[in-house]
Amino acid sequence: MQSNGKKIIERPQVKRMVENIIRCKWSLSVLDMVKRGVNRPGAMERNVEGLTTKVLNERLRKLVRFGILQKTVYPETPPRVEYEFTDFGLKFIGLLEAIDALEAQIAK
Repeated sequence: MQSNGKKIIERPQVKRMVENIIRCKWSLSVLDMVKRGVNRPGAMERNVEGLTTKVLNERLRKLVRFGILQKTVYPETPPRVEYEFTDFGLKFIGLLEAIDALEAQIAK
């Protein structure tokens, strides 16, 4: 979009992340599971009905790419993979917790 010949400055990357994450119903579920300590993909699949391996893997890759989660692969047979929040991810989760608090306030 342009106004008087000047380009409008793009939104910061964090806003794009929020849009992308909130747009997908599974991203919030994945973040909530990691927050509750469910950090292995197999356990995540078993925890949420309807969450497929394909979608879960897509969401996890995106959350890692955004720097919200970090992936740890343990050199075991079979390989064990776990996800946890990065320092940025813990700050990002604070935004989602604020949204939850606002929703609870409105519901009263």
